[in-house]
Amino acid sequence: MSNKNSDFKPYIPADRVVPEFTVTSVLIGIVLAIVFGAANAYLGLKVGMTISASIPAAVISMGIIRVILRRDSILENNLVQTIGSAGESVAAGAIFTLPALFLWAKDGIIDMPSVVTLGLVALVGGVLGVIFMVPLRQALIVEEHGVLPFPEGTACAEVLLAGEEGGSKAGVVFSGLGIAAAYKLISDGFKVFPSEIGHDIAFYKGSSIGIQVLPALAGVGYICGPKISSYMFAGGTLSWFVIMPMIALFGGDAVVFPGSAPISTLAPSDLWGTYVKYIGAGAVATGGIISLIKSFPLIVRTFKQAMKGMKSAGKASTLRTEQDIPMPVLLIAMVVIAVAIWLLPAFPVNLLGAVIVVVFGFFFATVSSRMVGLIGSSNNPVSGMAIATIIITTILLKATGTVGTTGMTGAICIGGIICVIAAIAGDCSQDLKTGFILGATPKKQQIGEIIGVIASAAVIGFVLYLMNAAWEFGGKEIPAPQATMMKMLVEGIMNAQLPWALILTGVGVAIVVEIMGVQVMPFAVGMYLPFSLSAGIMAGGVVRWFMERRKNVSEEERRAGVDRGVLYTSGLIAGEGLMGVVLAGLAAAKLNIDVSGILNLGGISSIISIIAFVLLLASLAKVCTSTKK
Repeated sequence: MSNKNSDFKPYIPADRVVPEFTVTSVLIGIVLAIVFGAANAYLGLKVGMTISASIPAAVISMGIIRVILRRDSILENNLVQTIGSAGESVAAGAIFTLPALFLWAKDGIIDMPSVVTLGLVALVGGVLGVIFMVPLRQALIVEEHGVLPFPEGTACAEVLLAGEEGGSKAGVVFSGLGIAAAYKLISDGFKVFPSEIGHDIAFYKGSSIGIQVLPALAGVGYICGPKISSYMFAGGTLSWFVIMPMIALFGGDAVVFPGSAPISTLAPSDLWGTYVKYIGAGAVATGGIISLIKSFPLIVRTFKQAMKGMKSAGKASTLRTEQDIPMPVLLIAMVVIAVAIWLLPAFPVNLLGAVIVVVFGFFFATVSSRMVGLIGSSNNPVSGMAIATIIITTILLKATGTVGTTGMTGAICIGGIICVIAAIAGDCSQDLKTGFILGATPKKQQIGEIIGVIASAAVIGFVLYLMNAAWEFGGKEIPAPQATMMKMLVEGIMNAQLPWALILTGVGVAIVVEIMGVQVMPFAVGMYLPFSLSAGIMAGGVVRWFMERRKNVSEEERRAGVDRGVLYTSGLIAGEGLMGVVLAGLAAAKLNIDVSGILNLGGISSIISIIAFVLLLASLAKVCTSTKK
């Protein structure tokens, strides 16, 4: 696609050098990577989702570097958030797959996985994720600037710029931050009102309407805009108001695999978790393949540019803002890692497995990087990609004779590596987008990302062991929903039991959607995720739609209002992210601040949820329409 990137000027010009990769930024970034990694591991194991850590890390770095240490380099702040956000992505990739090994150990099928194995899976996945993202930077970040919104990356840049420029911009950002943090504390901390409300429709069995009334979802919807938000909403509508009621209507009292109970006894949430997730996974995988096919000419052009750069290395200097880790270094590192996966006894993976990691790793790194450019890291369905990987990997391992516990553990480890690759590639692309806007040095950011991966991979095994020892995976406290599904998938394929009809249904839906000219990936993500989440995002998209069509104002004033909304919603995303980390820490320390039992609001709490969310959206509209300079 064409864009006006040639006219783009970063905040810090390429010919200006300011402090960036410093001891201070690296040390603070490492601490944040470990903290966010542990917090997100707990959240993901408990609720099946993780928070994006880029903006919280940026806000914290501003507080430490600018306020406490009295340093004023925006690129130093940016490097802190780059390193710190890696922890969240490593955790997301690990928790969606590796707890399956603990579940098998609990059943006596295999021995407990070693901390070394868990750490190495996270480490090689994270490093490969960065390696695969580097040659894609020119194509996705630079050439498609103005085409792919990269909501978190753009929001993170706005947060850092607001802190740099001060004045009204900082006030808008931090007012959003404070409101969202207080909102999150009251709803998910004190539990005065629920953050998700829903109602099963009795006369239309199998359907359920609901919304997650969270500031970050409204923020992501506003930043993504009405088009992407509506595609996600449409996908959710298809799943929850067409497919699930049809399953309920035709299923009756039948017990259909992979379910183990009569369909007539299943609530809508059970129908979604038992059947529709497979359809969504098929759609997401197909959307990824279509995305890769459409991106292929761009990828080929990017690699041609990279190879030319290899030949001319050392002959001509490049601009600071165009420097990446050299291609020879990337290729050597990739080969060394692939051989290590094959030969090291810590990886229960053969040569075929090592090849699968490299091939699928690059594929999903490409898909993930482009997808987060569309819908943001918070909604990146990494587990959906892992599902597709584990299905194909297990089939290939079984076909080549690698069966039993060896094939099962190999499939999970390969899936774990791919999952981390996809998560890190998405996070890295958001961080590089932030750096592109600010004028950071890409090579320093890429090295920083690898440092964050190493730090968080070093502790993730201990975190998983600690949580399993405290509550046991698969229990009420930490059900580990994705890993439980991965375990079932691998067992199902090895035992020749898999709901292929559901997966192929998703494939067919994705193809039809593509033929109709709708962007497949956000639509497929909407099918895969709960409808309530898409509804929350749609609410923010609707506000953006109204703000872009305001009448009786000049084009300049309308644009300024929309930009103020981006600043405010950046603060909303940051505020909820920071408070989410705080609440995760309280939960891990077993400190209960729930006051719902004392208040005993009953059915009124849902009404309070709606009122609170409407007031939040009204505050966003007020910021957009404010005429105060």
